[in-house]
Amino acid sequence: MKASRPRVLTQEDFDRFASLSRDDNPIHCDPAFARTTHFGATVAHGMLLFSLLCAQMRRSNPLPVLPIGQTLMFPRPTFVGDGVAAVLVLNDTPGRGRIALDTSIRCVQRGRVRTPATDEQVTAQGDAILLVDASAGSLAQARLQEPDEAILAARAAPGGDRTLYHLSVGQEASAIRTFSAGDIDEYVSLTDDGNPFYTDPVFARSRGFDGAMVPLPLLAGMFSDLLGTRLPGRGTGWMKQSLRLRSPARLGELLTASVRIVRLRGGKDLVNLATVVTGDDGRTVLAGEALVLVRNLEDKRALAAA
Repeated sequence: MKASRPRVLTQEDFDRFASLSRDDNPIHCDPAFARTTHFGATVAHGMLLFSLLCAQMRRSNPLPVLPIGQTLMFPRPTFVGDGVAAVLVLNDTPGRGRIALDTSIRCVQRGRVRTPATDEQVTAQGDAILLVDASAGSLAQARLQEPDEAILAARAAPGGDRTLYHLSVGQEASAIRTFSAGDIDEYVSLTDDGNPFYTDPVFARSRGFDGAMVPLPLLAGMFSDLLGTRLPGRGTGWMKQSLRLRSPARLGELLTASVRIVRLRGGKDLVNLATVVTGDDGRTVLAGEALVLVRNLEDKRALAAA
């Protein structure tokens, strides 16, 4: 087990990630709103927690690593004042140049990470796939091993509801943005994820890439923006996200993130969505699926109060 040094999260951390990702969902940024939800206080962005895991992936390996896949579930919220550690456990070596990890964010007590983890301690858990000493060729090979259709297909289970509050199956939302070197500087300052694939264009080009790449948590943060502000909307809580990097995103490139509802479960206030980021040439950059909780939607609460 490899655990990072404990870090105490602050509201400033939440606000900085909100500005960086453009996800100013009030469950993260508005303490007054958050107190009225089942959380009772503001909670960390899921992709902020993922970025702490990515930073530990970088620190824990003597060779440069490139995260290309992550599944994360959030069994309990992470609050302001929580001391957290990013924990990595080697799971398997799925092939030459690749590592599979069990990943978790754990609350710490008296400066130490408890082992084994308890349910009360874990606030995020999942698994990751890394390319070790990665190159453009190894990323292309990884893509061939995981067909796009398996990632992009809407794998909604049978059943579900056609509508839930103002939501319906098939609804979509999208957002367009570019990332700058300044965004990467702020990302590194906030998360300590100084991966050379993101920060050193000369190094990235030496591995066959066009230049410095956009970090995976920032790409996935485009989903965080859409889910938490547009669809389903403000008040959405992230329960699970799967991610697969299909091709690198360049700084300055026009990127489009899209989310589409594939299943509604009214009895549990849950929504499943297909998620994808495409590049300016139409190629798939990042794909996966999201599961979100819509118990605290502002639109829903406004309708109930009317």
